[in-house]
Amino acid sequence: MPAEGQTKTAAVLAACVVALAAFAWPGSASGARWVVKGRGWGHGVGMSQQGAFGLAQHGRGYREILHHYYRHTRIGRAGSHTLEVLIGSGSDSVTFRKARKACGQRLGRHRGYRFRRSGSDVILRRVHGTKIASCGRTGTASGGGKIRIGGQGVYRGKLKATASGGELLLINAVGLEAYVKGVVPNEVPASWPRAALRAQAVAARSYALATSGVGTFDLYDDTRSQVYEGKSSETRRTNTAARGTSGLVVRYSREVATTYFFSTSGGQTESAQYGFPGSDPVPYLQSVRDPYDGGSPYHRWKVRYSQSEMESRLSGLFSGRLRRIKVLQRGDSPRIVKARVVGSGGSSKVSGPGLQARLDLLSTWASFLKR
Repeated sequence: MPAEGQTKTAAVLAACVVALAAFAWPGSASGARWVVKGRGWGHGVGMSQQGAFGLAQHGRGYREILHHYYRHTRIGRAGSHTLEVLIGSGSDSVTFRKARKACGQRLGRHRGYRFRRSGSDVILRRVHGTKIASCGRTGTASGGGKIRIGGQGVYRGKLKATASGGELLLINAVGLEAYVKGVVPNEVPASWPRAALRAQAVAARSYALATSGVGTFDLYDDTRSQVYEGKSSETRRTNTAARGTSGLVVRYSREVATTYFFSTSGGQTESAQYGFPGSDPVPYLQSVRDPYDGGSPYHRWKVRYSQSEMESRLSGLFSGRLRRIKVLQRGDSPRIVKARVVGSGGSSKVSGPGLQARLDLLSTWASFLKR
């Protein structure tokens, strides 16, 4: 969610409040029989971005912020890394400009070109169709430090187009520091305090290295990894934060920590084994109080559903008429780990994240009242 300046930040927060109002009334008020009260937005594990914002406003530096959320860790350095980020798929071709070479051919920097899939291979063509070269399974375009990709924007590094499963995978091969510059403004507003931006930069760098894959690409460009939109999304303030923490990562023992982060904690983060039920405890991902998270419009929220809406959303988890939702286990914070959906003719258990998904809730920190 990139933003610039106090006016734009106010607009973003106003939009959040409007979105929350829409979220809080999914059914008609007159037919509402269930009230769900909750806190926070996201899985609750690791760094609360709104909490980091609050800590920065109260004078905490980025190292203090990171140590608050990732306990028993230290700030260390990472070496030079290139990441391969999936930025598109599903098409048979992609156009690009500003490249100086591709598939062994020199290109005109100001001319347009196209990679097109041909069976299991990739062909390099001029933008209007004349074939230049066969590239094999992958075509790579590079030169000048950045490249304009049709329908995507401007990216640092290289463009790789790989034929896979009847489509082209569009991959940006980019250095770690350039990747971080393309992440931070899409994860937090650029107008936030410097310490919060720097904490986000270190967390983004760490998370990228800790979760890089070993397949055709390393990371997604969306919330399956981190939101990354390349050079087109960069801002001066977020680039300054990235440069000011260049090479720094969160480490636990000898490993780069998996620095999960999320929007809003509701006042307390959650331990990994409860935020992700079935996972093992992680020493540096334990529940902590989050004292300055209250400025978020999602710190507290409320949802109303009618009986029929609840029964429709929870269909298959009970039989008969829906009677109640009984919480069986909560985590170190009040987030739900396990619950039972009770019907007049039968009931079954569901995980907290499962219940959250069924009811489209912002988090698993929830309580249920049937009126």
